[in-house]
Amino acid sequence: MARSISYEGIDVSFSDRGTGRPIVLLHGYLESKAIWEPLSDILERSFRVVAVDLPGHGCSGVMSDVHTMEFMAGAVKEVIDQLALQKVIMVGHSLGGYVTLAFLELYPQLLWGYSLFHSHPNPDSKAAVSNRNREISVVKAGKKNIMYPGNITKMFAPGNIMVMKEEMARSRFIAAGTSAEGIIASLNGMITRPSRKALLERGERPLLWILGRNDQYFLPDTALAGVDLPSNAQVVILEESGHLGFVEETRLSASLLSDFADRLIPAKVE
Repeated sequence: MARSISYEGIDVSFSDRGTGRPIVLLHGYLESKAIWEPLSDILERSFRVVAVDLPGHGCSGVMSDVHTMEFMAGAVKEVIDQLALQKVIMVGHSLGGYVTLAFLELYPQLLWGYSLFHSHPNPDSKAAVSNRNREISVVKAGKKNIMYPGNITKMFAPGNIMVMKEEMARSRFIAAGTSAEGIIASLNGMITRPSRKALLERGERPLLWILGRNDQYFLPDTALAGVDLPSNAQVVILEESGHLGFVEETRLSASLLSDFADRLIPAKVE
């Protein structure tokens, strides 16, 4: 069941499912909390699963034309405070991973650990900035719908495109629900985000870093290049996945996250 809280003058929507140890899920760009449902269906059997619509996505509002990672991390903290959760494991997909790292920097005391899911700690490259500015121009021209077929197809491993047509259609439907204003705010926020590589390397909290072998946005070697992994970091590469491993390999993803949580959170913690 969806609920919402007020943050900086906008509504922030979230779902709260299951009972027990808390896991917070943060979706990626052109997604919403709905993208997590197949994974949540498994995790909620053992955990309390909170999935948040980041500002500008899903049923959450738009505050300005720039949603920084810090602003979105603040929205997530407001949800956690509202639910009176003392500590959580946070899982961030792509954009959600950038927000998770901002959350780690601002509120480390609220984390048992965190998982980057097809994400990384680096700022945008010049090429990425150029591509995001191009997408902003497309959206401002009133043509945001032309982006979805290409963007969503690219999220899946080439070998999954023909066998996961329903999942692709669902991802396109979710993307189509993202407002033009929300897209622009998120793109501008990603363009301006800083490097958080040093934060990750400090290892202040345990990390589960999940990457896709066939990720067409960035290959595992690209994501890991130049990162000095701390001793409490675990890297897992999903061999049959692109950029949506929790959709492409749902059961394996759920198992990895469950094992990670079991190592970190005492069984009776609510």
